[in-house]
Amino acid sequence: MTNMATPGPAGGDARAIAQQAYIYGFPIVDNYRILHAYCVDTSSPQFKANWNTISNTARVYTPADTTIQTPNSDTPYSFVGTDLRAEPLVFTVPPIEKDRYYSLQFVDLYTFNYAYVGSRATGNGGGKYLLAGPGWDGEKPAGIDEVIRCDTDLGMVIYRTQLFDPADLPNVEKIQAQYKVEPLSAFLGEQAPPAAPAIDFYPPLSPGDERKSISFFDELAFLLQFCPIVPEETALREQFATVGIAAGQPFIAADQSPEIQQALHDGIAGGLQALAGAQAELNSGKISSTDLFGTRQSLNGNYLFRMLGAVVGIYGNTAAEAIYPIYEVDATGAPLDGANNRYVLHFAPGQLPPVHAFWSLTMYTLPDSLLYANPIDRYLINSP
Repeated sequence: MTNMATPGPAGGDARAIAQQAYIYGFPIVDNYRILHAYCVDTSSPQFKANWNTISNTARVYTPADTTIQTPNSDTPYSFVGTDLRAEPLVFTVPPIEKDRYYSLQFVDLYTFNYAYVGSRATGNGGGKYLLAGPGWDGEKPAGIDEVIRCDTDLGMVIYRTQLFDPADLPNVEKIQAQYKVEPLSAFLGEQAPPAAPAIDFYPPLSPGDERKSISFFDELAFLLQFCPIVPEETALREQFATVGIAAGQPFIAADQSPEIQQALHDGIAGGLQALAGAQAELNSGKISSTDLFGTRQSLNGNYLFRMLGAVVGIYGNTAAEAIYPIYEVDATGAPLDGANNRYVLHFAPGQLPPVHAFWSLTMYTLPDSLLYANPIDRYLINSP
């Protein structure tokens, strides 16, 4: 596949567009890295299951789980990578005892949390939920409790099922075994529609290359074909197209003019500089993690916050579901350093965090944000 360089904006304009495309596209590209490991690359040790198939993890996460940043180690996960191009999916959730927290977090390719099913959102009584992609215009079938709509063809549904203690694991496994995902045609007992065209998946960049390689923009152009343009982003996507970054159109950064290649490099550098500024605001408390995760409407065009959310904890929950105070520095602003310092987090009597499910204090390595391996295999302190 080749790509002819075409005239485009010059100098600072191209750099500014590349920077905006980098900030806008970073969560999409990093999300795809995880989806590819979980649903496409069967040789990956992190592979879970094919698209539209649930994978249950009957254990909590450990440092061996290296694909997702800042995973929790409180709730066993289940995952479904969703490909909604051919037809919708139906998610069946069993009744779950009232004192056990569970949730299904619906995340699109942009990393917006566009819907929830679970203890907070829908209750513990169970139900059937239809998930439709952007190309479906059908009506709610009989037997479906709710229709959930996703703006992108590809995405992820993340299940969290509360584990009370190690002896409780068989109970969690029984619940996980009752989670069900099926195509709408199977739910209705009808013939399946024609399969969607096979995807020639782009090899995802590593986390390191996402921050330095101009091939980032090749990957972004590939992924935008699964992200139909929403009205409020029409002008933005038209800007990206002026430097050749358009949905599904072959784009090879190395084939661009030297001027455009330099603009792409500068755009990455500028995006990372903006990210560092936002990270400093997070560390200082000027902004909080509650600003970083949510729906398209709640983030309201703040692509830098969405990028920061992907960096500090991709797939973080919306604030109504969970709150994540993040500490990377101490009270003086110095980076946390467990090798040379000791820290105390003090809760006064009767002042433990007020929660409806559980609270947890989890330690991660930096800069990769993975669970910290240690001789006693303790990754967190949490509520009973």
